[in-house]
Amino acid sequence: MKPIWIVDDDQSIRWVLEKALARENIPHKSFSNPNDVLNALEKDTPQVLISDIRMPRGNGLDLLQQVKASHPNLPVIIMTAYSDLDSAVSSFQGGAFEYLTKPFDVEKAVELIHRAVEQGIRSESGAKELTGWRQEATEIIGQAPAMQEIFRAIGRLAQSHATVLITGESGTGKELVAHALHKHSPRAKGPFVSLSTSAVPKDLLESELFGHERGAFPGAQTLRRGRFEQADGGTLFLGEVGDLPFDLQTRLLRVLTDGHFYRIGGQDPIKANVRIIASTHQNLEQRVAAGLFREDLLHRLNVIRLRMPSLRERSEDIAMLARHFMLSCAKSLGVEPKKLSDEVLKEISAMPFPGNVRQLENLCHWLTVMTPASIIGVSDLPTDILAEAGEQSVVLQGESAPVNPALAKVAAGDWESGLGRLAVKMLQDGDQNVFDALSSRFEKAVLQAALEVTRGRRVEAAQRLGIGRNTITRKLQELGIDD
Repeated sequence: MKPIWIVDDDQSIRWVLEKALARENIPHKSFSNPNDVLNALEKDTPQVLISDIRMPRGNGLDLLQQVKASHPNLPVIIMTAYSDLDSAVSSFQGGAFEYLTKPFDVEKAVELIHRAVEQGIRSESGAKELTGWRQEATEIIGQAPAMQEIFRAIGRLAQSHATVLITGESGTGKELVAHALHKHSPRAKGPFVSLSTSAVPKDLLESELFGHERGAFPGAQTLRRGRFEQADGGTLFLGEVGDLPFDLQTRLLRVLTDGHFYRIGGQDPIKANVRIIASTHQNLEQRVAAGLFREDLLHRLNVIRLRMPSLRERSEDIAMLARHFMLSCAKSLGVEPKKLSDEVLKEISAMPFPGNVRQLENLCHWLTVMTPASIIGVSDLPTDILAEAGEQSVVLQGESAPVNPALAKVAAGDWESGLGRLAVKMLQDGDQNVFDALSSRFEKAVLQAALEVTRGRRVEAAQRLGIGRNTITRKLQELGIDD
């Protein structure tokens, strides 16, 4: 078996991967820069190449491009600590097998290497060669694993014309993803046309979609090209497609089936060279079951489905998003940007944000306009936001405790006072080991909250709590918590 090649200027990353591969009895070889890899490729080839992106003596994406030019079937795994959309798309556009963000789980990395080896074995000599390219990043921000999956999907779809259905709650950024899919597609030079089907009155929606001939109905004094014609050669984004009236669902299905449509009042079929990207916040399967949405149309739209995570599922991105929105709001208003204090960033990172990214952006706009201070503190936050966050609580052994202790007074009293009263009662009742009992309940509440925020990911929970991985494993076992 040929060795796995690792190229990274970080010696610790090379060491971790070397040890992991050694445990699997997989031969390997390490390099500290891309130039040494290119020189080695003149004499030998690896089974799989694993490369960092940013290195002082070379760029991993440039290395990817050069490797794919000479060895198109060699699986390349790209690693980076700078997980953004541009890197993900560029990696997949350059022909990368997978995109691995740091810090990574070693076991998952080894599993990925095994898959890459299998892919290399299955590769045919006539596989399509892809060349790398870079474009300006679309403003989609996210370090959370759920967003990294979205970035990967955009990268994989970069050469595709497939119809895409984007689902997710309102305010999660579905149209931004549609823009990114268009921008990184073969249709990027064509138009991107957007229509929210829920924002147009039903009697005007057909004309908006398909256009009308002059005199087709009272008031139609001129010919009008609909959104399908406007998007010719490009992408048509249909927002909230679940709200489309049933009769128009039939017409849309016909266009998706044979690629032709008629303007209202028209006699000649018009060819629609359009890629459809649709979005909805509704459960279309439930609407099909209720007879409100055509099942055959759902199948036509649901060729590729992307689910946008809610902001609650990517709370680790809130601080980064908030800083971005504060800067962009200040720029749009022509004022000096205000800074969010560390306390504020901690507070808002624990808030539920039912309106998702859109609600966070609105909050940042409000703070930019309404707060006089240049550095924003917790007291500057709107009272309705604080109250909304304070209502979010977890149930611990029959008692309700606020998720965010700093908001306890807004919710249901000071948790510290409540803890003191509980201690007094236990002491008066003659309970033994009161300190250990309350300490265990406190630790259990904090660990459960951390695991809920990180969706059961122990390593991430330990990092956010400021404790070691071994410590959290031991505590979970001691307290009998199932993550």
